[in-house]
Amino acid sequence: MTTTIDRGPSAQEIPSGRRGSHALRWWVLAVLGVAQLMVVLDATVVNIALPEAQRDLGFDDASRQWVITGYALAFGSLLLLGGRLSDLFGRRNTFIVGLIGFSVASAVGGAATNFEMLVAARVGQGVFGALLAPAALSLLTVTFTEPSERAKAFGIFGAVAGTGGAIGLLLGGALTEWASWRWVMFVNLAFAAVALVGAVLLLARHAGGSRPKLDIPGTAVVTAALFSVVYGFSHAESDGWTNSVTLAFLIGGAALLAVFVWLETRVAHPLLPLRIVLDRTRGGAYLAVFVMGIGMFAIFLFLTYYMQLTLGYSPIMTGVAFLPMVAAMVASSTTTPSLLLPKLGPKVVVSGGFAIAALGMAWLTRIGLDTGYTTHILPGLILLGLGLGGAMSTAFQSATSGVGHDDAGVASAMINTSQQVGGSIGTALLSTIAASASSDYLAARTPDRLTIAQSAIESYTTSFTWAAGVFVLGAVVLAVLMPSALPVPAEGEPVLAH
Repeated sequence: MTTTIDRGPSAQEIPSGRRGSHALRWWVLAVLGVAQLMVVLDATVVNIALPEAQRDLGFDDASRQWVITGYALAFGSLLLLGGRLSDLFGRRNTFIVGLIGFSVASAVGGAATNFEMLVAARVGQGVFGALLAPAALSLLTVTFTEPSERAKAFGIFGAVAGTGGAIGLLLGGALTEWASWRWVMFVNLAFAAVALVGAVLLLARHAGGSRPKLDIPGTAVVTAALFSVVYGFSHAESDGWTNSVTLAFLIGGAALLAVFVWLETRVAHPLLPLRIVLDRTRGGAYLAVFVMGIGMFAIFLFLTYYMQLTLGYSPIMTGVAFLPMVAAMVASSTTTPSLLLPKLGPKVVVSGGFAIAALGMAWLTRIGLDTGYTTHILPGLILLGLGLGGAMSTAFQSATSGVGHDDAGVASAMINTSQQVGGSIGTALLSTIAASASSDYLAARTPDRLTIAQSAIESYTTSFTWAAGVFVLGAVVLAVLMPSALPVPAEGEPVLAH
């Protein structure tokens, strides 16, 4: 018996027994997980090393943000294009190109001799990361189509995606303290080498067919729109919400997104077919990851500040302090899809996960100048890991629920885009709120050493309160929006090289 599988530009017949069941599929998962970890790590691993890089290369504080923003702009604005390119030209090809490009950009960054070279390398990482991340998730989507294995695979992949930020803090601290800031860039070469060997050996070659068609107008408009939105929020963090440049980019970005939606209803081959986002399961998944992107920023940034600046932790100690959250997230991500999701459905799992995460964030609002790790930080981290791990693994599985084979790449790109835009909003919004809380506290008091220290605590706890509110709002909205029906597997394809 044979089954015809739509391969996007072409179709071929393969034995139905090979769909998602080839012998080396778990090795494929390992390869994709390594690549995903490399991309996710880069969101935080550079942050720890940034002060040393600044001293070494001699750039000022005003320029420093561009090492982070350059990556975010390139990555966030090109994700949808990267996802569609993987649909059109083959996921294996796109994945390999992304790996090679990311590793070359990392090598350039590690060898940077000036600020401009470092920022250019970070932009390059963002460009090739936008190819790599959607290709990895779409390869996972079409590899695992059996419900039980799919749940386990997405749980593991979700754990990698969710814990990568915390692992990045630990790895960045260790490399910076024991070696050099340059090794936070060079370490990507090791990840890329492992993933590249696995990709060449395990992933199926793309079957050629009719000439791919790309939605050029839609691509241009949405790339400009996402660039404007991400830059607008980044600019708001440093220059305020009423700044003319901030407003121009945010309003312009919103207008361009409206134009993009209009275009996608009229072109013959849309970059993002609206059927992908209008499905309640997939739409709910994108919203869930968007909300996580906003809230998780408060965990990694402000809690890192608190542990290092107030409690006096070293970078390595700070990374180790996040490990219980990593363990809780791994445990939740790998068990929820197989144990709870089939019984409760995505509505309860995702909204319940956000409710648990909100409790964890609320726990962190109790920190003070002399509070202990085990009493005031550890319980909150464990609750956050348990809640967000279950919600993230379910969202990753739901994001590609029922998509056709030729839409898997762009559907996967949407979840990365949602996370990136959410993180940009969280960065700007919570940083502004934290700064206002600190200023308000100092305004009515004499600014001595103790008062200034307490004002920092006020900024952290206020940001945690708002992040908890974001999680509560997300839980309510998703309880209404997401259906109870289980996610439907996407169409599969053979991924074993032949």
